[in-house]
Amino acid sequence: MKLLGFGTALAALSVALLGQPANAQNYPNRPITIVVPSAPGGLSDGFVRLVGDSIQRSWGQPVVMEHRPGAGGIVGTQHVVGANPDGYTLLMGNIGPLAINPGLYKELPYDVNRQLAPVALVSVYPNVLVVHPSLPINSIGDMIRYAKEKPGTLNYASAGVGQSQHLSGEMFRVMADVDIVHVMYRGTGPALADLVGGHIEMMFSNVPAAVPYIQSGRLRAVGVTGLSRSKALPDVPTIDESGVPGYNVISWLALVAPAGTPPEIVERLNAEVIKALASPEGQKHLEMVGADAGTGSPAEFGKFLLDEQKKWSDLIKKANIQQP
Repeated sequence: MKLLGFGTALAALSVALLGQPANAQNYPNRPITIVVPSAPGGLSDGFVRLVGDSIQRSWGQPVVMEHRPGAGGIVGTQHVVGANPDGYTLLMGNIGPLAINPGLYKELPYDVNRQLAPVALVSVYPNVLVVHPSLPINSIGDMIRYAKEKPGTLNYASAGVGQSQHLSGEMFRVMADVDIVHVMYRGTGPALADLVGGHIEMMFSNVPAAVPYIQSGRLRAVGVTGLSRSKALPDVPTIDESGVPGYNVISWLALVAPAGTPPEIVERLNAEVIKALASPEGQKHLEMVGADAGTGSPAEFGKFLLDEQKKWSDLIKKANIQQP
């Protein structure tokens, strides 16, 4: 009976294993859900729609966008970690939950590198240091001089502890050796509103959110955080070229899947993302938001992710940034 039971179990296992490639070949045969771990209206939404439209045209299946905000991206990310690894539940993640949180939280309820599979780097974009026009600051040099003459008087806003806006400021504080103070807000919108109103002095904002205020003159752009100038703000120099050599912060969006998703599905999704970004619609969207297309294979994105995690973990330790 034991031998019979073992044989039956082995046969069942063989059938299951043989069925995996067929499932991958038939993928997708029902709608795909892409979870966004933030509130509606953010930069992620446009890229989910772009990729979703491309998938529907290519594969004939709709893509459903599902917002699951909360706890700096932890809520939405944890939901995808617990989903079936079949390619039907994906995450449009970002630098916060995927690269910063692993170094910020002592007890994170998910392991990015063990429980998620890299699919594709979708887009990269810098932040921009903006100040209220009433400040006598027109350049990074002015900013550093002002901060050293009046230590502790410049406050910078962010959308929350551990967000790229916050860590852009912390990296600037450490590398420029200045005393600036972080003030946390509940989102980019409220932070920018207070900055425009003159209630706070400066902010390392995501470029797409800041551009309208810069163009209207309600905020002054001082420097962008990447190593190259932003296509949306070509006349604004980088912080790196303006007196803080080596300063480099880029925000990014990326598609990930639950670990164990068949490699064939991961590769097909990667190819579809690259195709969507290269399309006329994709190029137009990238230009509109001032972002660059992500490139590379799932493995290349995986290496990029490890490098980003180390970078932010090192800064969090050096700057002694504490989880709220």
